[in-house]
Amino acid sequence: MKKELFVAEDSIVREIWGKSDTILFIFAGASAEFALNKAVDWLYFTGRLPKDPLGRLFSTVDYARQIVFSDKETALRAIENMNRIHASVGQQRGSHIPQWAYRDVLFMLIDYSIKAYELLERPLEISEKKEVFKVFWEVGLRMGIQELPVNFEHYQTSRSLHLQQHLLRGEFTDDLYRQYRKHLGWTRYRMLLETQIIILPEVVRKQLGLRKFSILSLFLFAYKFSRNFHLDEFLKAMILPSDYKKEIRALDRISTH
Repeated sequence: MKKELFVAEDSIVREIWGKSDTILFIFAGASAEFALNKAVDWLYFTGRLPKDPLGRLFSTVDYARQIVFSDKETALRAIENMNRIHASVGQQRGSHIPQWAYRDVLFMLIDYSIKAYELLERPLEISEKKEVFKVFWEVGLRMGIQELPVNFEHYQTSRSLHLQQHLLRGEFTDDLYRQYRKHLGWTRYRMLLETQIIILPEVVRKQLGLRKFSILSLFLFAYKFSRNFHLDEFLKAMILPSDYKKEIRALDRISTH
């Protein structure tokens, strides 16, 4: 008997999270917003994020993909494991991660999933955007996150309010960006910033002091065209740390060609 899937095989979410390109753009956006979030001190509590930001990316991506590409039973186990990890951190610290911080993470995954795909592939239909929302709403529900938006329109309003209320540039912001530069190297760090300029909401971009126009915009069309000739693998090899090339290749569940 075929097991029930957490995310339908024909879901746009599987296509978005099945390509390394879109996942890396999602990470670019999330890495900026994490640095500004008023609850970033929780990410610093264990010391794992500043010590190995790229490693944290792949562990986070692994959890997300376990959920997106697994049967329902396996996906729910992954969510339960995340809850146990968060509860353990809360016990160590003697307090609980704020509910709004959980919602912030959920909201950014929805937002950057949509934006990354649209930048690299095509505009999404409203029904597809609602499907992205629905999948992550279900994740949030299973995690026990409170006060979730009731529909996609409500999410858009809540997302806007969260961006206005929960971002603050502080010492953790600048330290985390120093860690990005240290682990990526100067050239790849500049690529990260250029990608962030493209994908970030205006309020986030302004708080980070990033300019409005990215030179990367000029190369996006050429990059998408290069995939027709399998040149994108060569380009990704140039801009990604060699220690993580194997992990990056493993992200491609769906062919980009």
